[in-house]
Amino acid sequence: MPELPEVEALRDFLGEHLVGHEIVRVLPVAISVLKTYDPPIGAFEGREVTAVHRHGKFLDIEAGGDGPLHFVTHLARAGWLHWRDHLPDGPPKPGKGPLALRVALETGEGFDLTEAGTQKRLAVYVVRDPQEVPGVARLGPDPLAADFDETRFAELLSGERRQLKGALRDQGLIAGVGNAYSDEILHAARMSPFKLASSLTPDETRQLYAALRATLTEAVERSRGLAAGRLKAEKKSGLRVHGRTGDHCPVCGDTIREVSFSDSSLQYCPTCQTGGKPLADRRLSRLLK
Repeated sequence: MPELPEVEALRDFLGEHLVGHEIVRVLPVAISVLKTYDPPIGAFEGREVTAVHRHGKFLDIEAGGDGPLHFVTHLARAGWLHWRDHLPDGPPKPGKGPLALRVALETGEGFDLTEAGTQKRLAVYVVRDPQEVPGVARLGPDPLAADFDETRFAELLSGERRQLKGALRDQGLIAGVGNAYSDEILHAARMSPFKLASSLTPDETRQLYAALRATLTEAVERSRGLAAGRLKAEKKSGLRVHGRTGDHCPVCGDTIREVSFSDSSLQYCPTCQTGGKPLADRRLSRLLK
C-alpha cells in the first residue's frame, strides 16, 4: 500500500505534470471505483488543474472553474497510479484487467489508476471540498507538518491504551503511516510493536518521535524526483525490516522475524526491539511477554 512518502512523491510528480493543463476526459472503467455522484465525474472535464495536494494517504487534484473541484483518490492496498506520456487512442475497454480509471490531458498525456487482485478498494471522489470525503475528514495530524512537535505527539499517545503498532497505523490518530513504515519506525526506535502507547516514558516518547520524523523524512527524500513508475521499487529497497522476514537485521545481524495476522503481517528484529525474545505468531498463540 502506498504510504505517506510515496503519496508525497506522487503529489510532487503530478504537480509538475498536471498543474496548468486541462483535463479533457475522465474515463471510469470500473464503476465501483467512483464513490460520489454529485458533482458527476464529468464535471472535472474541461477544467484546468491548479494544484495537487496530499491528505495523509489521499491524493487531491484540484481544478479551477466555476467553483473549484477536487478529484480525491485513495490507492488502497493494491492500487497504483501509472503516468502515460502517450495515452492509447480510443476509450479503454471494460474487462477483467486492473485498469479502473483513466484521466486524459489536452496534451495527449495522462494517467491510469489500476488495482490488482479481487478486493476492489481503490476509491475516487469528486467533491467541492476535500473534507466531504469521510476518510479525509477523520484524519489526524500530518506527522511531517511544521506544527507536529514532540509535545503534540506525546499528547496523542498519552491516552492510548493500544499497542504502538496499532496506534501508529490509526489514520485518525496520525495521518499517513501504514503497515510498512510503522515497522520501520519501531525498528529505528528500538521498540516492540506490542508495547502499550500509554506506557511510554518521556525519554521513550522522545525517541519514538525522533524515529517517526526521521524515517518518514528520509523516505520522502529518497522518493523525491522519481517518476511514478519507480516509487514502488524505491520504497522496497529502502526498507530495513518490513517484508524482509528471514534476512539479517542491518543494525545487529539478528534474523528478522514475523508475526502474521488474518490479512497482514509485521516484521521486527528481536535483538533491536524485544530484548532478544521472539514474539509469538498470533495465529497460533498469545504474545510472549
